[in-house]
Formats: sequence, structure tokens, C-alpha cells
Amino acid sequence: MRNHLFLFLPFLYCLSLGQAAVDYQLSRVYEKIDAPKPISIVVMPDGSGKELLVLQGGKILTLPKDRSSSESEIFLDLSGMNMIEKAFEEGLLGLVFHPNFKKNKKFYLYYTLQNPKRSRLVERRMSKKDPTKPDGKYERLLLELPQPFWNHNSGNPVFGPDNFLYLSTGDGGKANDPLDHSQNTFALYGKILRIDVDSRTGDLPYGIPKDNPFVGEPGCRAEIWALGLRNPWGIHWDHASNTLFCADVGQNQREEINIIQKGGNYGWSFREGTVKFALKHREPPADLIFVDPVFEYDRTLGLSVSGGIVYRGKNLPTLRDHYLFGDWGTGNFWALKYSKEKVVDVKKLNWSHAGDPVGETKEPGIPAKITKGSFKPVNFCYEATGELLVLDWNGAIYEVTEKR
Repeated sequence: MRNHLFLFLPFLYCLSLGQAAVDYQLSRVYEKIDAPKPISIVVMPDGSGKELLVLQGGKILTLPKDRSSSESEIFLDLSGMNMIEKAFEEGLLGLVFHPNFKKNKKFYLYYTLQNPKRSRLVERRMSKKDPTKPDGKYERLLLELPQPFWNHNSGNPVFGPDNFLYLSTGDGGKANDPLDHSQNTFALYGKILRIDVDSRTGDLPYGIPKDNPFVGEPGCRAEIWALGLRNPWGIHWDHASNTLFCADVGQNQREEINIIQKGGNYGWSFREGTVKFALKHREPPADLIFVDPVFEYDRTLGLSVSGGIVYRGKNLPTLRDHYLFGDWGTGNFWALKYSKEKVVDVKKLNWSHAGDPVGETKEPGIPAKITKGSFKPVNFCYEATGELLVLDWNGAIYEVTEKR
């Protein structure tokens, strides 16, 4: 494995508990829609304003215009596929539409399959006979990753302002990065990948952008854009600021928010956040420089970070231009403003439920300490108007309002 020197070190911002708190209220919407384990809400880029709810179990629902309605349509149903052995992290994990969707009608899914365990990135398209529905026969496999363990699959492919597709991959699972995937530049695990879905390089079903950082480097996969990640559950391209945010779930010590840079190495499993990872008895090469997270927090505040979005709406002026993210284990969430290559503001948000919370998720085979909690933010999403919706893994969708 070749060692590389990376010189960009973003400003590290640690949480100050003395910051002034802001109060917000979470109010359930779409209460009559059955939404077990929601993963994301994606707005169809066809001008219709349709909001698609992606469920980890394999269904994608078209949400009704009337939020009090109990009627939802099935956009796509993959629940009959053998996706899940353990519902904690496996299943349908991502949906993104092609930037040129209005013309080519293509979209992309990322999901797991069993026997053998693997993750797949596939291209789908809308039906030519009925352009409001997916083509039931067309599926083009772009990438398939064998999964040695059931967890750390990551997901949520996104398109950047360059129209290339970015995909976050976990380190392969289990604890301690046992196969040393994340620092291995010949493996696609523990990475941010960048591919061109509109071309092909050699026998690959996709193209390799010529400016990817490892193109032509011996012992390196040319798809890699960044490395040294553990379980990056949530990447988000903020096109307005040309910034790629990544929330990386830690193991025992730190949860982190990273700004992904071309060729950046984020340290796992030599370290976790800015802290040496003590369970791996090894030292990094002397010439290897890691990119620090721009924000991290320890186990007093959470145990599993969920990435989100940069809010650009109008209804929450105190959150405008902030990157919103939360902790799946504790229900804490934050707003972070990143400008001119540094964090200029971070707020730990105080929130309360309007009405009764959904209750606790109980999953067989998953420890109670993991499933405990009445609010488990798994994603922060845009609705069709650009306003904020928060998804709760317990099966709820919330809108957020300021308490005055």
C-alpha cells in the first residue's frame, strides 16, 4: 500500500456546552402513513413536487399532498428481495436522481442483498410507456461490493456540482476495522467514491473521472475520492457553497463531521476523530497526515451520528445556512455553520415533541441500549418547498418550528 502526504487540515471545532441554546418543537406530519425505518425523503426533480419516502425495508412511497391523509402510493417496492438479515443497518439505503433526470429519466439505488452478503449500486429508469412509474424490467448494475459482515454498509449516493456520483462506503463491518480496509487504497471500503455514470472506462460499467486523486497511482483504486472512514452514514453536497459534508459514525470514542477534500485521509482506523484508536496497536507512517474533523463529540453526547443537510429555507431563520445533523442514539442534534474553510457557528439545539412521541423501537437481536429512546434522528431532509423534515427511525416524520 502506497503512503500519501495530505496537507489540508481544516479548523477543528469542539463543542462548548456553554453556548446559548435555541428551542425548537418537533411536530409529527404524515401520522397516518405507515413509515417503518425511514431512510430519506427525496423530491422528484421533474417539476411535480412529489416527495418520495425511502424505507429501509425496501419500499419507496409517494407521500400525499395532504399531510393528514392516510393514502400513499407505492413508487417502487423491492421488499420481496432478500435484502435484510439484520434490520439495524441492512436494506434499502439510498436513492438519488440523475442531474439530467428530466431528459434521461434515470435514478440510482443503493441497497444490500444476502447469500452472499453484498451492497449494490444500480441504475434504474422510468417507464417509457408510463413516465410516472419506474420501468420494472430495467436495472443496470454499476457496482457490487461483497460484505464480510452485516454492518457498516453506509449508503446515500449523491451527485456533486460536477455531475459525478459520490458514494460513501463503510469499512466492511464488525469492530476495529479487522480487515484494515479503510487505509487500504486497493479496497473500496471505508471510502468516498467518485464515478461518472454517463461514461465507461475500460470494462467498468462506469467512468473514472480523470481528475480523481488516485488515477494512475500504483496499488490504488481510481474510484477513490477520499479514505480513512469507518461508517459514513450521511454525505451531503451543498451545491451553494461547493462543500461535501460527511458524518462518520465512531466506535468507542468520537462521532465526527468531516468536510471531504479531494484525496483526504480521515484517519480511521489509526484514530477515531482526533483521538488515537487505542485498540489498534500500530502507529501510522510518519509521512501520513490526516484531515481533522471540523466537529466532533464524545460518548457523553451520543453514540451514532446521523448526517443531514445545509438548511436554506425560510421558516427557520436561526438555522439558515447551517448544516443540520443529529445523534441516532441520544436524540441530540446540532446546527453547524461552515464558511471560508472553518466553522463559524455551532449550536446544540433544544427540542421538544408536540404531542406524544412515537415510542421505542424494539428490534430482535439488537441490544436495548441501542434501541432505547423515543427519538432517533436518522436523516434531515428537504421537502418540496425546501423546508426541513426530520426522519425518526422509530417510524415518524417531523417538521420543525421555532418556539417563541
